[in-house]
Amino acid sequence: MGQEERVCSPLLWIAYIRYMHLELTDEQTEALIRELSLIIEYDRYRLSPHIRTLKEILGMLRPEPAREPLAPGRHDEPPSKGRYKRRR
Repeated sequence: MGQEERVCSPLLWIAYIRYMHLELTDEQTEALIRELSLIIEYDRYRLSPHIRTLKEILGMLRPEPAREPLAPGRHDEPPSKGRYKRRR
């Protein structure tokens, strides 16, 4: 059986890629971020599964900065019935 005849099972391929760690230079990382951003931006089907996957990868390469939680909003109660008199 020649090397070109061997086919890797998709499940084995997914397992291999899942545990693969890339050690990219800063230039390589920036190039990958640029390319992924362009692919995502100009794709016709922005909600497709492959674009969602590319967005996840982009999020791993360029994580969003941690945001501070918003201050708790004011909770206004409606006025009680006896508090205000109706004008006639």
